[in-house]
Amino acid sequence: MDVQSKLMQKLGITINSLAIEFLQLNEGDRIKTVAELAETYETARGTIQSAIKFLKDQNALTLESRGHLGTFIKEINYIRLLELTGIKSLVGVMPLPYSKRYEGLATGICKCLNDSGVNTNLAFMRGSNHRLKALEDGRYDFAVTSRLTADFYLEQNKDIQIIKTFGDFSYVNEHIMVVSKKFDGMFKKGTRVGIDTSSIDQFMLTKTYFEDLEVEYVNLNYSQFITALKENEIDAAIWNLDDLQDRQDDIKFMPLNREEKNIKDTEAVIIANKRNSIVPALFSRVLDIEDVKEYQRLVMEKKIMPQY
Repeated sequence: MDVQSKLMQKLGITINSLAIEFLQLNEGDRIKTVAELAETYETARGTIQSAIKFLKDQNALTLESRGHLGTFIKEINYIRLLELTGIKSLVGVMPLPYSKRYEGLATGICKCLNDSGVNTNLAFMRGSNHRLKALEDGRYDFAVTSRLTADFYLEQNKDIQIIKTFGDFSYVNEHIMVVSKKFDGMFKKGTRVGIDTSSIDQFMLTKTYFEDLEVEYVNLNYSQFITALKENEIDAAIWNLDDLQDRQDDIKFMPLNREEKNIKDTEAVIIANKRNSIVPALFSRVLDIEDVKEYQRLVMEKKIMPQY
């Protein structure tokens, strides 16, 4: 590689680094001095100056010098900055959209991001552990989980960060206990309980609810619970009430005492890799929580069709 190519490569890396840095700032913020930026990114001051000029020429930002006070951001174009990081689109992953609540959440996220100019696509995957693995592997830029699951991952020191929270009942209405028609209402030793180890919510709720009972756990996929109940393979399982209502099934169920256990299972959150500084910075600018929830409400009330 000749000297000119090396210089161009260094400039390109610096442009990318500064675009990421400025994504995290607001109009009116003071930027670091050229000397500070050169030290931060271990490059020459001339390279920093060239990179800043390029960003300005690309209409990514307008700067204003205020003498000894420093240089401040007058205008900033987050979408253009995103493009200059080399990211053309974002891909997120969330649970299978088997309920209107999930469909509404998917619609809100997609509509808000795409309408802001961020080309976004969603993939759907059953099991929060599978979504976490895909996020860790870099297959997705962000993932949707419950607050319960995200908090569990943080406690396990997983390399994630919570970047958006949507409040109670944004993920599910509530979880319930579905039971077989032969169930007599008493959980006793040997009661067969369905459990899905790939779903942190379902697994933790089940273990919490039955922590003082000697039940028999039956490992199944979440989607198999209802069939297993009908075919008398299990006696009970924790399930999502939204899904049961959307199915209009005649399955028997009973409520869970969530408050007593202090369980945060109804709130939806968006998580990203902890090393990813671009998505959190961008989402803080262009993804409005109330707008997402309004789209979710409209879908749940069947006033608009799901779009994702």
